[in-house]
Amino acid sequence: MTTTISMLAIDLAKGSFQVCAIGLDGAVLYNRVLSRTRLTKLLAEQSACVVAMEACATSHYWGRVAQSHGHEVRLVPAAYVKPFVKRQKNDKADAEAIAEAASRPTMRFVAVKSAETQGRAVAFRTHQCLVRQRTQLINALRGHLAEFGLVAPKGPASLKVLENALADPASDVPGPVREMGAIYIEQIARLTGVIGRLAEELEAASRTDTQLRRLCTIPGIGPVTAGAVAAFAPDLDTFDSGRNFAAWLGLVPRQRSTGGKTRLGSVSKMGQTDIRRLLIVGAMSVIRWVVRKGGSANRWLAAIVMRKPKMVAAVALANKMARMIWALTTKEQDYRMA
Repeated sequence: MTTTISMLAIDLAKGSFQVCAIGLDGAVLYNRVLSRTRLTKLLAEQSACVVAMEACATSHYWGRVAQSHGHEVRLVPAAYVKPFVKRQKNDKADAEAIAEAASRPTMRFVAVKSAETQGRAVAFRTHQCLVRQRTQLINALRGHLAEFGLVAPKGPASLKVLENALADPASDVPGPVREMGAIYIEQIARLTGVIGRLAEELEAASRTDTQLRRLCTIPGIGPVTAGAVAAFAPDLDTFDSGRNFAAWLGLVPRQRSTGGKTRLGSVSKMGQTDIRRLLIVGAMSVIRWVVRKGGSANRWLAAIVMRKPKMVAAVALANKMARMIWALTTKEQDYRMA
């Protein structure tokens, strides 16, 4: 039976995996549950075939395992698999839907990431996670001390105000509150040190890595955004144009067109969340600088800032920045303002 299998569609999980084997004629040979050990053995013993999976957290690991045994790996986005699920939702139906979706000639697949690329993603998300935790602690401390009349502006820069207020013996703050405040400040300081170290590593990588250094030449893109592009974006040569890359990021209008009438709405937000968010944040910083200076040498940017609200202009600029990223990476050139 192993020689007649043309495709193995796998519904991934932690300990049990639903495997649907498809024959050369497209018929289902079997659809059964395998353990982690048995799945590894199956991929090693099965002759080369197509291995299809949903693109999820562990799919890249299993994709590398399958590729090491000579299989062709097809990772299908979960949103493209859902239309092929027949009636009830269960693992067996999901495996069949994965096989059906992966066999479509016009289906789009996700490239299998290397372990190094996934390592970059872990480093980036660790940095972002710690930043969120620090923000949570600062807001909690501000909220607690505001109940005792100690008010400070938002942001880490104003933390010294609260620290001095807690240390002031004249302030009307009970002893237990001072102790809890000291715990908050200690935790925030520890997180700030780790965040600073991770940011320095990203900045050092942007100076030594050619691709990261090239991306940092684009206005509004720094080491963190460049690192996110390197960690989460696939090989940009797989996109036919910068517009397709911007669409992959979800920075294009959502279409509701029919009958020859084009109706465009807000951005689709259907792509990579981390890169899209950082590009919009970077675009907003550029726009703030343009507003502060009263103009820009970039005539397109100056015109759109005058005509549109700031956030609309930021999304438009983020779309343009995404196309710049594609152009500079594929053509291996540095940014030059037109």
